[in-house]
Formats: sequence, C-alpha cells, structure tokens
Amino acid sequence: MREVKRNKPPYYTYFDESAEDLAAERRKKPRHAKKFANKTLYQHVVHKLQAGWSPDAIAGRLKKNHPNDKGECVSHETIYQWAIKDYQVGGELYKALPKRHKKRKKQRKYGDLRGKIKNRVSIHERPALVEKRSRIGDWEGDLVEGKKGSGYIITHVDRATKYLMAQKIENKTAELFNKVTISMFITLDTSKRLTLTLDNGKEFSLFSKLENRLNMDIYFADPYCSWQRGTNENTNGLIRRYFPKKTDFSTITDNELQEVVHKINSRPRKILDYQTPEEVFSLDSL
Repeated sequence: MREVKRNKPPYYTYFDESAEDLAAERRKKPRHAKKFANKTLYQHVVHKLQAGWSPDAIAGRLKKNHPNDKGECVSHETIYQWAIKDYQVGGELYKALPKRHKKRKKQRKYGDLRGKIKNRVSIHERPALVEKRSRIGDWEGDLVEGKKGSGYIITHVDRATKYLMAQKIENKTAELFNKVTISMFITLDTSKRLTLTLDNGKEFSLFSKLENRLNMDIYFADPYCSWQRGTNENTNGLIRRYFPKKTDFSTITDNELQEVVHKINSRPRKILDYQTPEEVFSLDSL
C-alpha cells in the first residue's frame, strides 16, 4: 500500500514504469536538502558546531530530545553535507568540524628509556573494578604542554563520566603539580576521588604525598603505553582543538581555560547515551 501511495500518479492508475520514474526523480534530491529548509533546525546545528559539539553529538542529542519528531532530528551525515554545501558557496562552517586525525605512525621500540619512579604501583595492580568504568571517582591525569617555556595545563578526567578538571601551571615541578592537583580534588566528595592513573613523568614523582592528602590510590601506566590512559589522551585532544600545539599558554587566562573546560563538559557524548559529562558527574552514582 505504501508503494502505491508513494508512486501512483494523481490522474491515472498505478503503473510500474511510471512508478520507477517517480522513484528515480526523488533520489535526485538528497534528504539533507529537505532538512536544510528547516531554518530553525539549521541554526541550532550551526550554533552547536560553533560551541564545539561534534556532528554525532548534535544528532544524538536531537534524537534523545525529540524521540517522536523526526522533523526536529538530523543525522550526523546530513550535518557534514551541510558543511560541504556551505563551503561550496564560500562559507567557513567546515572550520567548526572536528579536525581529522593524522595517520598513526608505527612506533619504534627502544625499550624503557625513562627512569622509574620510586615505589610506583603499576597499572596492572589496579583493581579490576576500575576497568569496568561503572563508578565515578577513577581518574586519569596528565599535562598538556604549550609553546616551550610558556607553561602547561594539568588535566584530570574521570574514566566513567569523561568529566574534565584542568588548571594552568607555570612549570612542571612535582611540588607545583601536587599543590594544584590537591586544590582541584580537595573540593570533591571523597566518594568521587578513589583512584588516579598517571604516566611516568618526573612531575608525578611525589605521588605518595597526593595519596596521603587526598586519600586516593595512585597507579602508573606502562612506559610508552598512552592507550592505557585513553580517556585522558582523548580529552587532551579536545583541548588541543582550542589550544593547538605550540600555543603560548602564557597568553591564556584562567577564565578562558575554564570556558573551554565547560564547553567540553557540556558536550553530549555518545558513550554517555548523549548525556553530558556534567550531567552524569553530578549524579550520586552511575
């Protein structure tokens, strides 16, 4: 019945050849062009792209907010098509899209060239529960480096909710890293600071003082195994969208950094069922 309704000409009966012609004509008009006519929807998409949301996040959140209204939803592919169409007429909407990842180079094996941190506890001794990402309070930490000599950004990301905390520091001494990290975590409820996983940089060498002050268990990833802290590495990549490599961090104010942190934390994530890290982190439990 649907086939007849869609392809029956208005003044004569259904005929297969004419139906095929009508179907072919419809295929010439892409679906994204139909949704493009909804200016309110289009402007919403543009606004969210400029706010740092990915096409997948925009599409997923719209579907979550309007489950029964397809007219207010759009696919991530349609958003990409809109950006292409905008570019073809001289627009710059494409600049708001996530950057393409560079091809991953094959890593050369040199063995463990970094000095071991005394009394470090390996990630392999970390409780299996941490791997499940079933609770709030298991964090991954790192530093993002700016232009040489311009400072660093400390980043701590909750593994379960992807919630980010970040602060600028002038240098990466272990003493300064500890001081700022303590100030970041101390305001959280103890139930939301359980473990912290770091890499093997010397700036983390005074980790035992962090453990004692924050009552957190700290673990260390294997050298040159950044994927063991994948949540943090991915979030650092989001920060790099706003502060690319070789950015002079001395020119970035604390307010500007926190604005970026808020944008990242208020961006829906597919892995969170298109909720935001802020929304999920504010829950008492997952």
